[in-house]
Amino acid sequence: LNEVAEILEDGKPQAWAYIMGADNYLDLKGVVLFYPMKDASLVVVSVEGLPGTGFYGLHIHEGRSCTGNMEDPFADAGLHFNPANREHPEHAGDLPPLLSNEGMAYLAFVTGRFIPKEVIGRTIIIHDMPDDFTSQPSGNAGRKIACGEIQSNRVR
Repeated sequence: LNEVAEILEDGKPQAWAYIMGADNYLDLKGVVLFYPMKDASLVVVSVEGLPGTGFYGLHIHEGRSCTGNMEDPFADAGLHFNPANREHPEHAGDLPPLLSNEGMAYLAFVTGRFIPKEVIGRTIIIHDMPDDFTSQPSGNAGRKIACGEIQSNRVR
């Protein structure tokens, strides 16, 4: 607990992503910050403009771009980040769900599934439905409604 407090007090994430909604979700935006810990990451998510109250899927995907096509605006985000080739919900990119309260969500958690430098260059996706933590290969979380490209903060 002290390590988390010290990290937040220091205020220097190792990586970050700006979240932008798909064309049908232009008001959806937010930021995700990735702080290094010993063999883990502290991840902080702040989002506004979600289309309602309830749960939304949140995953890191292996792709490096938030581009796509008419059917899937973030198709190039690819599949869930899964370097250890595990079954869902044990992918490194399987994250806790976002809980929206009138369109706003805030989430902070610690995960030992990756360290920030391992996800730099990947994408983070918000899905329109919650992950069921059962269905293969990706939890039946629905359509991708927002995406962010994870970038290095280049802390000196």
